[in-house]
Amino acid sequence: MAKYSTASQHKVEENMKEMKEGKLKSGRSGKKVTNPKQAIAIGLSEARKEGDKAPSRPKSSTGRSSAKSSGSTTGNSSGRSTAKNANSTGRRKS
Repeated sequence: MAKYSTASQHKVEENMKEMKEGKLKSGRSGKKVTNPKQAIAIGLSEARKEGDKAPSRPKSSTGRSSAKSSGSTTGNSSGRSTAKNANSTGRRKS
């Protein structure tokens, strides 16, 4: 049994051609898509919206949640900025 319908394959093919021509833009930012994997993802997303047969999106993204929860500790546990940073205006003194 095929994972993708011919309609969804056609959608991915169209997006790959657009990407190679430099015409494919990402959704929210509108930046030019240069990664083939991103072009495939956009094509499958459009196919899902139209109701074509395509596998559902992956449920979890591995690695991202652990990086967010770890956080960085700088040793300043009070949450205040140091005296050096508190008085700085972002300009160099000459």
